[in-house]
Amino acid sequence: MSERLCFRAFRAIEEPETCEKFLNGHVAVLKDYGITNITTNNSEWMKNPNIYGIVAEIYPDMEIVGGIRVQISDEQNWLPVEKAISKMDPKIHDIVKKYRENGGVGELCALWNAKRVAGIGISILLTRAGISMANQLDFGTLVGICAEYTLEMFRRVGFVVDDSLGMNGEFQYPNENYIARVLGIMNAATLSTADEYDKMRMESLRLFPEQLTVEQGTKEKIEIQYQLTLPNYKK
Repeated sequence: MSERLCFRAFRAIEEPETCEKFLNGHVAVLKDYGITNITTNNSEWMKNPNIYGIVAEIYPDMEIVGGIRVQISDEQNWLPVEKAISKMDPKIHDIVKKYRENGGVGELCALWNAKRVAGIGISILLTRAGISMANQLDFGTLVGICAEYTLEMFRRVGFVVDDSLGMNGEFQYPNENYIARVLGIMNAATLSTADEYDKMRMESLRLFPEQLTVEQGTKEKIEIQYQLTLPNYKK
């Protein structure tokens, strides 16, 4: 076991310093891949009261080495997926509105990890943590957008491709070198479309959002202190 991390949940408007570190780390990773035009790659989200995040902090220095966000849809702010693809397919607005008016909808977005922890397998762990946090928030459907190379990972945790958008669910985004797909979890509460093991882990994190667990990484085990409770959330 070579790494020990803490996955800590927070509300964006309550932790501006955490938000800045999150953004700086995410921007650095995107630049490494030559991506500079992500539509939500700015500081606007830090002021949105409907955005929550999880940061991966590594022991012993507690540097932020990864993160993921959940944004709850409201009538004032587009979700990242709406900003990303509405020019290519405006139907996304109708889909989000339908979900928002029928139980609420949130988006899992801004997944990243730093070079320091590249290849050890924290992306799937952050994704599961983000989905597990949804039961503390007030929505029934979870959506997202993912690149081709992460599609299988997102399918594992329950996302399905929405073939009604774009070209059979595909878009050129964030540039012509990448194919992205719009995804949805039809029921963020039951997680019925997730693989059995991933569903079990997410259900465990919902029951016990504060837990110390040894997770199986890509090549070795990773010790993670989960701190996923959102004590100040008000529905």
